[in-house]
Amino acid sequence: MGLTNASIELRNPRKPELKPVIVDALADTGAVHLCIPAHVKLQLELDESDKKEVVLADGGRKLVPYVGPIELRFKNRIGYVGALVMGDQALLGAIPMEDLDLVVVPKSREVVVNPQSPNIASSIAM
Repeated sequence: MGLTNASIELRNPRKPELKPVIVDALADTGAVHLCIPAHVKLQLELDESDKKEVVLADGGRKLVPYVGPIELRFKNRIGYVGALVMGDQALLGAIPMEDLDLVVVPKSREVVVNPQSPNIASSIAM
């Protein structure tokens, strides 16, 4: 299928006076969380609220900072998530994609708003 990226805007809702950060995030439906590099945490002045142990692709484990809240914007969607601070590139996992009602189109390698609900994000709450 190849790699799929999405340009997303990140903001610190606790500090609206800060400029948003736009990142080119790798969209990974097999990953769970939003992951951000340390420099994004610093730019948005995000507070560490916890640490989480993550399992890496090679099976290793690592303890990483968990920060937030982060306001996430993509096209006409807005959501709020926490993020793991790790890596050199932002990674958009399944939780934020579900929250924003986004889908990955393998043929065009694009992240798009769900075509079944183009005007407002939908979710299942049962």
